Amino acid sequence: MFNSPAGQARRSARAALLGAAFGCLGLLTAGPGRADPLTFEEALARAVSDAPSLRASALGIDAARASATAAGQLPDPRLSFGLDGFPVSGPSAGRFDGIMMTMFKVGIQQDLPSRARRRAEREVADADVDVARARAATTLWQVRIAAGEAWVDLHYAERRLAVLDELLASLEPLWDAAPSGVAASRLRPAQALGPVELQADLEDRRDRLEADLAAARAQLSRWTGDPAPRAEGPVPTIDLDPGAVGARLENLPPLRAYQAAARRAEADVDLARAGRRPDWSFEVGYARRDPMFGDLVSVGASVRLPLFQASRQEPLIAARSADALRVTAEREAAERALLAAFESDMAQYASSRTRWIRARDVILPNLRTRADLETASYAAGAAGLAQILDAFTALANARLVALDREAEVARRAVQITLTYGSGQ
Repeated sequence: MFNSPAGQARRSARAALLGAAFGCLGLLTAGPGRADPLTFEEALARAVSDAPSLRASALGIDAARASATAAGQLPDPRLSFGLDGFPVSGPSAGRFDGIMMTMFKVGIQQDLPSRARRRAEREVADADVDVARARAATTLWQVRIAAGEAWVDLHYAERRLAVLDELLASLEPLWDAAPSGVAASRLRPAQALGPVELQADLEDRRDRLEADLAAARAQLSRWTGDPAPRAEGPVPTIDLDPGAVGARLENLPPLRAYQAAARRAEADVDLARAGRRPDWSFEVGYARRDPMFGDLVSVGASVRLPLFQASRQEPLIAARSADALRVTAEREAAERALLAAFESDMAQYASSRTRWIRARDVILPNLRTRADLETASYAAGAAGLAQILDAFTALANARLVALDREAEVARRAVQITLTYGSGQ
């Protein structure tokens, strides 16, 4: 009886299964080792130096500075010339000679806007430079956040795929042992189909992870310019201090951009008010006549009279003042939105971190202990193949879930740090 073919088959299946179980238990508890070429800080630095949106922002600053050079300058002078007093009827029609009033004129005209208008134009141009700088700072802020999140997504996409490949390889001996368990009468034939379904489910998951990896690599390539980036090194710290992060909300680039926009709006108000001041224009001319009458010189001036301010200047001043108030209100709304977003992000981070720690420190060790116990019970003949398959399947899923939750925490931590904290 002891040496019967059925007993030998059961012993051979149990020995093979125990070896596979101990081997896959080591794989299920170990982490993957990799060496890839792009660290988190390198990704941020490359994004800052390579992102086309940042180059566009720098060109915007150059354009604003160039425009500021010309702001407040006097308009270009105008050259005027013409013919005056040429007779077209009477005895002298069509003749230049002997006509006292016929003359050729040439002159220079110069517009002279009010000092208030020119000063306001310079203030508007200077404010435009500040606005361009604020936009560049906001773009840099957004690029760093996007690049950091893309790096974390790629890092964990690579880790997920590597871990899943290890799990598939480690569980394969257990799945292969199912037919032996049926032959040894340890499993019902229908139970041997369960591992097939599980393997198909994990293969489907692997296909999704490959798609996620390609998408994450494409996103990081968008920001770094690297055609095939890979993530190297550890993720940044994921333990955040809410007090240290929240203390810098008032320095966020979007709020500083509203300060520049407010200055621009006030400069527009000053420019509109300058319209109530008169603008002057001066002209010097020289007229050449027939030598018997002599040449002429003329000097003149003209002034713009803002006589209808109630219907012209005052509505423009009111419009620009309303714009200035609008910018102030928008800044307050943006500040409230950022504060609400920060509090929401921190709450979601705390929840994600708690669930990750629970998966890492409670669920995963518990399932690892369960797999050990089921392996020992199987060795003693007290458990069947179905039980040990279930235990190791649950352990594999728990490891993937723990990695998913860690990825969620890391992404939120990077996003919060780069958005609100010292990383911005």
